[in-house]
Amino acid sequence: MPAERDPDILHPRLNPDLIGHEAAERDYLGAWSGGRLAHAWLICGPRGIGKATLAYRMARFALTQTAEPAPPDMFGGPPAPKTLKMSPEHPVFKRVAAQGHGDFRAVERGWSDSKMTKRKTTIAVDDIREVGSFLSMTPSEGAWRTIVIDAADEMNPNSANAVLKVLEEPPKRALLFLVAHNPDRLLPTIRSRCRRLDLKPLTSQQVTILLNRYRPSLKSGEVVALSLLADGSIGRALELDDEGGVALFAELMSILGELPRLNITRLHALSEKAIRGDAFRTLTGLLNWWLARMVTLGARETLDTAAEAAPGERALVQRLLAAAPPAAWADAWAQIGHMTTRAEAVNVDKKRALLSILLSLEATAQGRAA
Repeated sequence: MPAERDPDILHPRLNPDLIGHEAAERDYLGAWSGGRLAHAWLICGPRGIGKATLAYRMARFALTQTAEPAPPDMFGGPPAPKTLKMSPEHPVFKRVAAQGHGDFRAVERGWSDSKMTKRKTTIAVDDIREVGSFLSMTPSEGAWRTIVIDAADEMNPNSANAVLKVLEEPPKRALLFLVAHNPDRLLPTIRSRCRRLDLKPLTSQQVTILLNRYRPSLKSGEVVALSLLADGSIGRALELDDEGGVALFAELMSILGELPRLNITRLHALSEKAIRGDAFRTLTGLLNWWLARMVTLGARETLDTAAEAAPGERALVQRLLAAAPPAAWADAWAQIGHMTTRAEAVNVDKKRALLSILLSLEATAQGRAA
């Protein structure tokens, strides 16, 4: 199941700020001012980088517009809008935040329990059934109707087909904003009917700015580590902080520092943690990220200029790349990814799975087939 939102940060519907996606905003505003506005926008990129925040900004902007966008003429006219930023005190912002605007709807995964503590794994057709009828109605408050679907790649086949019917015959003055973490999961016919915006991961500096905003009590070393481990996702950085990711990664690096022969006692101690909560997912996620990072640094020969995600990381990478070439570690990374996916899919013993994964690295470091 996709991770729930961090309770310490604003829901994208309530968030007035966005960092790092100015180019996407310019594309949308340029299409609006130039009379090239698409009826559906597919906003893609990794989790936790601000896709939904952008979608709500785009939707709120449209709700403030009173006329059909048209290209500028020779007689001038109102100046083209320069930003999607809107004050949280703006009436449209407040009403969208409260989901009380007559021309706006938000679609997310429904709740799986009556206390609304856990969401369903997919967006069902019942969650999305009114999309077509809502968009086909005449706007009740302004010139436009808007819907945000977060996230569209979480729709089941029936809900996806319901959205496709809307896209095949798009209503006038209706805008649909589809957020997608993995757009390849969407029907090709849905993707082909949308204007696509591909958002890039945030820079380490941008993640650092947001970490200082959302977690001001973090120490500087923790912020540096999280900004690297998160791989451009503030959502992932906050999730790792909640899961003790910095400490787990440091312990993982310490254990791997003993390669080419691992300490079996320390391996068992670390593997014991894999059965607690989400520790297996966190540990394997960190390990997969780090192996990909090591292979990339080795292939690009950029190790000397890369920041360390943990003390001693650079020396460890140098030693492992000397023990086996990047291609061998790439094979190990691919195999571990397969082992991780299988362990989570068939619900095997997490402790034993993590032991097998780490011992496969020992085999690679010793020049043996894993």
